Amino acid sequence: MPIVGGDFEERALAAVLDHKALNQAAASLYRERFEHTPGIVYAAGVEHAYNLAKEFRAVGLKAEAVSGRTPPVQLAETLAAYERGEINVLINAMLLAEGWNSPRATVCMHLAPTASRRVYQQRIGRIMRMHPRKEAGVVIDFVPKGATHNERVVSLHSLLDADFYREGARVTPAPRRRIQRRARRKLSPAPWLVPVTPDVKRRLAVITREWQRTDPRFLDDDEQLYWATIAGRNVRFDERVEFVKKFTEGKANRAALEQFLSACAAENPNRRLRLTALADRVSMMVDRASFDDLVTLVTQAPTWEKDRAQGVRTLLRALGDGKVDAPDQILARWTWRLARATRKVQDRRASAEFPEAKRLLGALANSRGHRHEENAAKLVNAALDLPREVGAALLASAEGYTPRANQLIDAARERLGTIQEVANALADNLPAPKASTGRSRRRRRKRKKKGQAQGQQNQNQKKKQTQDGAKPEPKAEQAQQAPAAEA
Repeated sequence: MPIVGGDFEERALAAVLDHKALNQAAASLYRERFEHTPGIVYAAGVEHAYNLAKEFRAVGLKAEAVSGRTPPVQLAETLAAYERGEINVLINAMLLAEGWNSPRATVCMHLAPTASRRVYQQRIGRIMRMHPRKEAGVVIDFVPKGATHNERVVSLHSLLDADFYREGARVTPAPRRRIQRRARRKLSPAPWLVPVTPDVKRRLAVITREWQRTDPRFLDDDEQLYWATIAGRNVRFDERVEFVKKFTEGKANRAALEQFLSACAAENPNRRLRLTALADRVSMMVDRASFDDLVTLVTQAPTWEKDRAQGVRTLLRALGDGKVDAPDQILARWTWRLARATRKVQDRRASAEFPEAKRLLGALANSRGHRHEENAAKLVNAALDLPREVGAALLASAEGYTPRANQLIDAARERLGTIQEVANALADNLPAPKASTGRSRRRRRKRKKKGQAQGQQNQNQKKKQTQDGAKPEPKAEQAQQAPAAEA
């Protein structure tokens, strides 16, 4: 729209906005959200104001339009009727922007956007007068929810330089009032918000502070990744189902989902949530760089020390299911690197299924020179004759000291099967993640404390009887005396 004299050109604005469908939508919106709450509607022109009044009355609202064409006597009567409550909605172009005050006015609807801060400030000033039954002034701006302050259209948040927008919430602090004078809220704050300030540091501060309520659909790609990182670090296990709706409902893109799962697996303090996030991350296709980071994380990070076997099992399953996009040589290197990280578990599996495993591994580790190479050949031949799971566990525990020995071990690993078959075999040797036992653990703690309290009470009773000089009777005698006492 062209701007003339600091504001949108009135005729061009009216030609764009004065349509029956838009007028009916505005009337329906006012009726559904505010019903008979008194308010002021600003139109783009005189004809637009009268057309709006017609549609407002058609939906059952008591509305009237006033303009410079209205005779002075009729204008005075209309304003007086508005004060008496006979009219609830006054529609005008610019007639009531200055020089008119009505404490009863509560809603200000901008059906004609303005690019002038002075005009906008004069408009919202009409609803800022105090009234006994008035909780707060409600401003309706027709702008995108994520519009920043550098947009041409002035909004309440750009006028007040607010950091974020939250539908239905207060933009200015609530005035101090006595409890008995508080009115019922006209609007309920939305559970979400979005930063609207153009300052990058302030936007990131809002996302960091309000990550739980931030709606990612109004953020750009970089901000979505930042939000996903913050959320992955701080989300709680009991909040995971509700939080995942932001991804399943299409509010965030796929890159943000991947970043959220990666950050959650790497930095979240909850162990179960880290395992769940890792499994969800590798359930989709993973690129080479991301999977390499996950391998390094699970095999080396101190936070995965207690859950390393379960994490390695999850990554091996991803390799076995073909979820990683990388060359076969890289996949093989990752497979045996993960197996090396769980060498103790693989060694126990090989020793349990093949009694000679410990002897072969010990001979390989304690020999040098040609003896070492001979022992490597014996171990390789034994591994190829065993079932794939046991042979893979035996080769995962083997380590050569000479180039010839390493060559024999690597060749045996390739002959053992395909990369997917070997990865699944190694994963079968590792334990599955344990189910949650938090409730039974709490019950055991309660029973233990109760038993300790009962034992302490019995000890105190025996000690008191000993101090009094009376010997405690045997349990059999007490059991025989009890019926006699009842008789």
